[in-house]
Amino acid sequence: MNQERDYLANAVLDCPDLLSRVDNDRDLLRELIEIFKAEFPELLNQLKGAVVRREMKSAENTCHSLKGMLSGLSGLRASAVAANLERMCRDADPLEFSVSLELLEREVGKLLSELDIFAIEVQP
Repeated sequence: MNQERDYLANAVLDCPDLLSRVDNDRDLLRELIEIFKAEFPELLNQLKGAVVRREMKSAENTCHSLKGMLSGLSGLRASAVAANLERMCRDADPLEFSVSLELLEREVGKLLSELDIFAIEVQP
């Protein structure tokens, strides 16, 4: 049990959970990945813009959307970073966001790489 918890704490993607979420529908999985790839850059730009304008409620809402999308894709670390950013929107100075935003971008990049590999592996 500790090994599973350690794995999940460090995993970028929980593949079994992701397949379970789409009821093993590989076509749906690939479609969800493509939707996320199309929507993420715009959400990231919205988030950055809201932070620059110090519109923290808007930034919080965008972080919440990102957290939901990343959780839906079983992106463990990326969704945790988005959740942290969501909390920061309520509690922190917007100037502290730069490091966390960079971390979010890195984690989503890792997640997208793993999703691409996983999508190929689950081809029918």
